[in-house]
Amino acid sequence: MAGAAAAPIARVFDLLVLGGGSGGVATARRATEFGISAAVVEMARLGGTCVNVGCVPKKVMYNAATIAETRQAEAEYGFTPGPPGFDWGLIKQKRDAYVKRLNGIYGNLLEKSKVEYLRGHGKFVGKNQIEVDGKVYEGKHILIAVGGKPTMPKLPGIEHAINSDGFFELESLPKRTAVVGAGYIAVELAGILNALGSKVSLFIRHGEALRTFDHDVRKQLMAELTKAGVDVVKNSSLVRLDKNDANDIKVTFKQEAESLSKDFDCVLMAIGREPLIEGLGLDVAGVKTNEKGYIVVDEFQNTSAPNIYAVGDVCGKAELTPVAIAAGRRLAHRLFEPRPNWKLSYDFVPTVVFSHPPIGTVGLTEEEAIAKFGADKIKVYKTTFNNMYYAMLEHKVGTFMKLVCLQPTEQVLGLHMIGMAADEILQGFGVAIRMGATKADFDNCVAIHPTSAEELVTMR
Repeated sequence: MAGAAAAPIARVFDLLVLGGGSGGVATARRATEFGISAAVVEMARLGGTCVNVGCVPKKVMYNAATIAETRQAEAEYGFTPGPPGFDWGLIKQKRDAYVKRLNGIYGNLLEKSKVEYLRGHGKFVGKNQIEVDGKVYEGKHILIAVGGKPTMPKLPGIEHAINSDGFFELESLPKRTAVVGAGYIAVELAGILNALGSKVSLFIRHGEALRTFDHDVRKQLMAELTKAGVDVVKNSSLVRLDKNDANDIKVTFKQEAESLSKDFDCVLMAIGREPLIEGLGLDVAGVKTNEKGYIVVDEFQNTSAPNIYAVGDVCGKAELTPVAIAAGRRLAHRLFEPRPNWKLSYDFVPTVVFSHPPIGTVGLTEEEAIAKFGADKIKVYKTTFNNMYYAMLEHKVGTFMKLVCLQPTEQVLGLHMIGMAADEILQGFGVAIRMGATKADFDNCVAIHPTSAEELVTMR
């Protein structure tokens, strides 16, 4: 009996992109600047995690939380305090409308760049063929940029919990929230909810959150979380969740050797993310993944299959939107300009955690620098102070800054800070550090006074 006939090829593209997030869209748009044909396949809203359930709506909520903190200081700055209150429903409505506008803008950008938008779920049905809702398209080059999704643990009663995506679906501010996780998503959402008025408990498996960050930054963060009123439940692991008739969610957990429980209105799991590869048919294309499911790529974003590439969270390295965009654009130049040796360097990638207060970091931690070069080659400069904003306030939020330098030139290998405006300060220093700036270069820059940033050029 003869096999079923292969579906006809609907169209051939020079570049076919799986995933309409920031990385995929940026790559396709840059590629068409070189006169090639490109298409983006996406079944969900354009913009991916960042636009829809990540960076963008998170920053809106971070801004709202920051305003809530500022309002607490109004009397000490001479203002007559206004009536208390926060309308979660209003900010959700405005935030969702903003995200919807961005979805439309992404669509317009694709159209303006002459990138075809194929709505639907794409999967490999051949080495260079993608099926989208029954139609088969061929790509001379194929990019996988499908991103990731939140990981949910296998736990009795887990259906009573939400993940970070579910945070943006909440219709009201929970009175009592359990946030589970020690990464930047958990820390950010715990800070937002706490500042807006929820009673937050942050459950972490070890003694500190953000365990891959510099130890001094972690220490300062833990102190500020506690000072802000977050109940940090250290060395804990969840056992089960149970919901009663009053809709309370009882969290049963172990803390060291003790079994405990506590009731909450909302349980938010933020224990990590995983690649969104289910149903892609990677085996058909010969694309290899590692033990965690991430697509294996080399320094040029090549996968194990010829003419198939991957960027962004699906690769599991430096899972940040600007990294996906930068890697994708360089790939487009390499393939179609061409610039055969162009690739993204993953060294000295600046990153920010929108915690309360925010964290900014670029380069090696002190621990990493010592492990790489030896303790005798590393010199550290650090300072702790209160931003001048808090001079008028009873409640102080500290700022910590640190430079990790390599002897004898004192090249700055790492910059780490936590405190007001750390998120906005970091970008320019990231440029300097990437250019190989030394401590002497920092010292030779005249300080801007009075600012927090001046501390980075006046440390001794």
